[in-house]
Amino acid sequence: MKIAILSPIAWQTPPVKYGPWEQVASNIAEGLIEQGIDVTLFATGNSITKGKLQYVSETAYAENLEIDPKVWECLHISNLMEKAKDFDLIHNNFDFLPLSYSRLIKTPIVTTIHGFSSPKILAVYKHFNANNYYVSISNSDRSSELNYVATVYNGINTKDFTFTLIPKDYLLFFGRIHPEKGTLEAILIAKKSKRKLIISGLIQDEKYFEIQIKPFINNDDVLYVGNSGTTERDLLLGNAYALLHPINFNEPFGLSVAEAMYCGTPVIAFNKGSMPELIENTKTGFLVDSISEAVDAVNKVKLIDRNYCREWANSKFSQKKMIEGYLDVYRRILLK
Repeated sequence: MKIAILSPIAWQTPPVKYGPWEQVASNIAEGLIEQGIDVTLFATGNSITKGKLQYVSETAYAENLEIDPKVWECLHISNLMEKAKDFDLIHNNFDFLPLSYSRLIKTPIVTTIHGFSSPKILAVYKHFNANNYYVSISNSDRSSELNYVATVYNGINTKDFTFTLIPKDYLLFFGRIHPEKGTLEAILIAKKSKRKLIISGLIQDEKYFEIQIKPFINNDDVLYVGNSGTTERDLLLGNAYALLHPINFNEPFGLSVAEAMYCGTPVIAFNKGSMPELIENTKTGFLVDSISEAVDAVNKVKLIDRNYCREWANSKFSQKKMIEGYLDVYRRILLK
């Protein structure tokens, strides 16, 4: 079985820091390689893989402002499509743009839909629905207007995360600094809980950060430690008393939620989107509907068994589990 994995080129694969789609694409590619699958990763030239690497852009456009995203995305996607006949199957992690080639090639395309950035992009998915294979990353993130072959939860590379039985006393916000991620809500929860909060993540909304978040940062009970890399992420997640995830949108998945639980850290999340699928309420964390409920949940975190958090995450959100799901999808398609 020869598989082509198409990764985005906003960041290198895997990303040094932020880059969830690139991270998942890497986890898929490397997980398949461990199973003896012949994998070619289409990503940036500075990407890292144990398989074959194909690229047209040396670096990612979020890392090099001289790169025009549209131009190099076009060249990147077409580079794979011109080689489509060399593969048994293409696994697209690049959203809807590659679908426009799907009726021009014979190689089947599996597309993992990592979320809908806008309802407007549904038009493309609907147009190519009949001749493509769509995979959702949670049951909650499905459109009733599309056909799906499976739901496969994102899988984390468990080698990157360390279990911590006895944590420190801080709460953690780990994710994009953006209103929809609930950074401000996390601060308010921590303040009302009288606990220290560490914030780590890419500042995606500069105005929001400057006006709503920065005034609270005092390097005492509210700290911002920047956009953390792999080692820092592991330490922050594992040592946290709890991860706060007070999202203001229907999040398709939430890698940090799975990563935290694998480290043994409970998660307190607003009950939206995929959170009921990721968190076993009162067992690996708490699903809440308000800041006041989240504060109450902080006081109950001591009742959570950190060993069980790890067991839960490993049983559902490991790289191994994800690869089993995708291999099943591939086989069903190729046996048609």
